[in-house]
Amino acid sequence: MNGTHQETLEFIRENDIKFIRLNFCDIFGFQKNISIMADELQTAFEYGVSFDAHAVNGFRDVDRSDLFLHPDPATIAILPWRPGSGRVARFFCDIRNPDGTPFSRDSRELLRNAEERAVKMGYVCKIGTECEFYLFKTDENGNPTEIPFDKGGYLDMSPLDKGEDIRREICLTLEEMGLKPESSHHEQGPGQNEIDFRFSGALECADNLQTFKSVVKAIAARNGLFASFMPKPVLSAPGNGLHINISLSQNGKNIFKSSADGIHNAAVESFIAGILYKIPEITLFLNPLANSYERFGEYEAPEYISWSHQNRSQLIRIPAANGEKMRMELRSPDPSVNPYLTLALIISAGLDGIENNLPLSEAINEDLFTAGKSITENLARLPGTLGEAVSNAAGSEFIKNTVGTEMLKKYISIKQRESDDFEKEKIKSDFYTERYFGIF
Repeated sequence: MNGTHQETLEFIRENDIKFIRLNFCDIFGFQKNISIMADELQTAFEYGVSFDAHAVNGFRDVDRSDLFLHPDPATIAILPWRPGSGRVARFFCDIRNPDGTPFSRDSRELLRNAEERAVKMGYVCKIGTECEFYLFKTDENGNPTEIPFDKGGYLDMSPLDKGEDIRREICLTLEEMGLKPESSHHEQGPGQNEIDFRFSGALECADNLQTFKSVVKAIAARNGLFASFMPKPVLSAPGNGLHINISLSQNGKNIFKSSADGIHNAAVESFIAGILYKIPEITLFLNPLANSYERFGEYEAPEYISWSHQNRSQLIRIPAANGEKMRMELRSPDPSVNPYLTLALIISAGLDGIENNLPLSEAINEDLFTAGKSITENLARLPGTLGEAVSNAAGSEFIKNTVGTEMLKKYISIKQRESDDFEKEKIKSDFYTERYFGIF
């Protein structure tokens, strides 16, 4: 819904909505919310709703802890799983300082800035995600176990695939909320599923991904299951990827459309080159957990910084597609990300590539999971550990310019402690279970 404040208030009254959830996330993408009564929404539009920013990880110190949530009327959605009488609606919010200026660590605002930069340069980014998740059984108390819901594999059907009804319910719920899932299927791992989305603007895409994750969690729980977006919840099975598909339009035309048969638009080549060039620095934000680095180099998750057409062993591939669906696919991110920061950094890296006319390296038309050293020894690798990713990001002027000095400093400080804790742990799987499983 893209209406004015007044139109939104009328929609609230007409649909018997009694409760309003004001959603936002911390710098790591963890979703938060404040619930207000519907008759307080007018005040929220005008003045915002205050909260204690010191209590939110990575936000503010206790001596200046007041921040305000301002609901974005374009993001209203009724929560279908809440009662019919006294319904609940949700808004995503912008975060502002007491003087009304944007909060510097509001990652949603940072993504909006990246989108606006693209528009000023004459480009529009359209993004679609392919997000994987596992379904696990729960115990008699409703707590998650590490037992996958089924033993199905890639594109399997019932009875091997027990998740088809769950995926159907998720997709129907998303449609009720105004989202557009494109396809769904069982993935390679036991109990692993994937749902893909249509292309949209970057900010809408990030909002949709946050909605998607909350819907998946809610529907899974309603069916007595636990949904996990942890990068590698089963160490012996495929990890959860978040493949990010990006097209670039100029003057209303998708300029990736010229990439058939290896013929590329110059801006497309520089956009891809910019992402490849900056990927060592931004991987911390695309793969933010110690567990994230268990994915790389296995089950079609990349290990090397390279690109090619169609080849699923590459970091970036140009999928076989036609017309407006022609795009690039970035295969390294995982679902534990803050999607706003992730997309802001990816877009900014690509735009830097265009501004600097970066040349695109030669395509690597090899299966990098089986290629010999004569090929792989000449390729740069993605960071192999959380600690390495932290080191790469810490000194990055590019990240500092994109997300701000304060955001980068706070993010690095917290992730460095996480990395240090991980390195001290003798049994890595115990760290993953205690720190991540049941949370992501």
